[in-house]
Amino acid sequence: MAVGSFPIEASHIMMFARAIGDGNQIYYDQDYAAEAETGGIIAPPTFVQASAQFDPDYGLRPKIGGDGWFGSGGKPTGVKPRDGDGEASGGSGGGGGGLHAEQRYIYHRHPKVGDVLTATNKPGKSWEKEGKRSGKLVFSESITEYRDQDGELVVTAIGTGVRTERPVDQE
Repeated sequence: MAVGSFPIEASHIMMFARAIGDGNQIYYDQDYAAEAETGGIIAPPTFVQASAQFDPDYGLRPKIGGDGWFGSGGKPTGVKPRDGDGEASGGSGGGGGGLHAEQRYIYHRHPKVGDVLTATNKPGKSWEKEGKRSGKLVFSESITEYRDQDGELVVTAIGTGVRTERPVDQE
């Protein structure tokens, strides 16, 4: 993620909370939040993922003049056409698929209205495990640190992905 800056506005927090179905007043009612321990409106858990909307290269956003994206009637990204034998064609050869296995958040403090966050990505740990039906499983972490306008660490997001050595055996 290449986010230059991620300004947190009260409306962003309110809409995110509504989208996830969380009606807690701490996310939208300034008077209520001012009397709470937090002293003001704060962002719900996982809110920092919304920073992807400030990334100009975010892969799920349609490209101007591009082939479209999911729901646009264009071809979906990430789907490889199949050849006559049902095998994915045009791939890099060998190997199975990859998937998002886990997401963790470490909160150093609550993100709040008025913060302007920046995200920095770095690799985390990697490890391997033998799978029963797909050969070796390769796990890797990606760490995103969200810092505020003063450079203070606010949230650390740790995503874990897993790749298989080969496609899962069909039984």
